[in-house]
Amino acid sequence: MINNCMVLLFCVLAALPAFSAQHVAVHPRPGFDSGDQEIIRQIVEMERQSKEASLRRDSDFSLRILAADYVAITPLGQITTKEETISARRSGQLRYEAMNITDMVVRVYGDTAVVTARADVRGHQLGEDFSGPYRYTRVWVRRNGQWQTVSYQATVTQ
Repeated sequence: MINNCMVLLFCVLAALPAFSAQHVAVHPRPGFDSGDQEIIRQIVEMERQSKEASLRRDSDFSLRILAADYVAITPLGQITTKEETISARRSGQLRYEAMNITDMVVRVYGDTAVVTARADVRGHQLGEDFSGPYRYTRVWVRRNGQWQTVSYQATVTQ
């Protein structure tokens, strides 16, 4: 039962993050230009919306934002798909009380953005506490002018 709870928890964590702007760091690479600043602003906004959607258990947001080929890796190493993530949101078995995203870094590579951050969450799933610190990586890809999440990986930290 604990493994199933961790998978369901991860499904929601995968769609979770956002933060406040003062925690965003930009790491320029060769060829970094002002256009990347606008992309970073867009990704930061998508991360903020992801957090709000998680707190509200908004499965429609996941339906729009997750790519059809989305894949996530849970803290237990299990694979999670778009459909599983949306189902976990719709079930209502997961409740967030608080979410704090810090240490966010956004790196831009053309039509791809890679986000790394720390997520301290407080909540319950099926009556069990899953609160604690996580670190995650999310990959965004711009397709047909829209940003979508194609990959996510989370790790429980101390």
